[in-house]
Amino acid sequence: MTTRSDSDTSTDGGGEFGDADLLTFGGVGQDFLEYPQPHYARMRARRPVLVVPGAVQTTTRKALDDALRNPEVFSSGMEAAPLGTDRPLIPLQIDPPDHLKFRKLLDPLFAPREMAKLEPQITEQVNLFIDRFIDRGEVDFTNEFAIPLPSTIFLRLFGLPLDDLELLLELNETHQRASGTSEEQLEQRKANSQRIYRYFETALAKRRSEPLGEDLLSRILVAEVEGERLTDEDIMDIGFLMILAGLDTITDTLTCSFKFLAEHPGHRQEIVDDPAVIPSAVEELLRWETPVMTIIRVAHDNAEIQGCPVHRGDAVLACLGSANTDEDEFEEAGTVDFHRNPNRHVAFGGGIHRCLGSHLARQELRVALREWHRRIPAYSLPEGFKPRYSDGLRSVRNLTLEFPKGG
Repeated sequence: MTTRSDSDTSTDGGGEFGDADLLTFGGVGQDFLEYPQPHYARMRARRPVLVVPGAVQTTTRKALDDALRNPEVFSSGMEAAPLGTDRPLIPLQIDPPDHLKFRKLLDPLFAPREMAKLEPQITEQVNLFIDRFIDRGEVDFTNEFAIPLPSTIFLRLFGLPLDDLELLLELNETHQRASGTSEEQLEQRKANSQRIYRYFETALAKRRSEPLGEDLLSRILVAEVEGERLTDEDIMDIGFLMILAGLDTITDTLTCSFKFLAEHPGHRQEIVDDPAVIPSAVEELLRWETPVMTIIRVAHDNAEIQGCPVHRGDAVLACLGSANTDEDEFEEAGTVDFHRNPNRHVAFGGGIHRCLGSHLARQELRVALREWHRRIPAYSLPEGFKPRYSDGLRSVRNLTLEFPKGG
């Protein structure tokens, strides 16, 4: 087994690799966030696994697969990412063997065929948002489109009141972007978790007092695993995960993708000229932009990843973004190709904890790109625009787009 040393994080003699290239718990700078791909390349050139403060960090696809495909050793449990919750989020923070029973119940509800049924209502919702700003010739894309769209779809999917939109956005924002020290952030999230639990408690009580419908919440209420229905706590923990993992990630992907398209008119024109390319374009934008840059696992035993020792209790930062631009995995990895096939990216994670809502995310992204480019085929960034990215979940927080009035 290779001896691990803290010197693995030191700058190379030529100064080409340093702390700015590391995805540490302390975050990274705006330069990294706007164009992370060169930083990823320097990480991979160093070695497959780097020792960073408080953790080890994968850089290659093979190293990432070692971490994500071995849940018995590298756990996705609550200790991997403390969120201030009373219980683990289902199914993300449940490891085998219990993980399987929840996926058996939930996977069919989020299957591609089920998500395809949502296309008409997603199409309607996308166009309702576009209607609000198309005649202005400009839009605060982040706040007027990318943030409210996935939350509105979530409310409709779960059969919850659309009047809850502002509350849902507040609950998500408070949890995702708590401020202050690590301890202060955790306390904020603990308090916010109680608000989210109370929200779902109220929603469940109301739903049980009414006839059940075809919405997802109604279907989860009557679904069974091995002859048993889920408890209210189980259902709340599923809903909690949907808020944290299913809203911001789509917002992030939309902002990163549309900024890329605004800066690359040739790629944008491909979508305008041939909408049939959109499904493949979505996959390639997910690969290239990878808004969820890193996911965390915790070692439950001493182990090794690509020759690097990992000690019991170590955090493992599995870098999805670097794996998605690994030259050993993707031919011409540094080129954005809307016709790439196959495209085995890991933007939704990997292994048994791969994102439950990936098919819903794909459906929302495909419809958003199709309807937007049908109505607003030409758009650009304002002159002098400087993007402001959020850390952790990589998102353009101030994306503004300009276009001819009326599209």
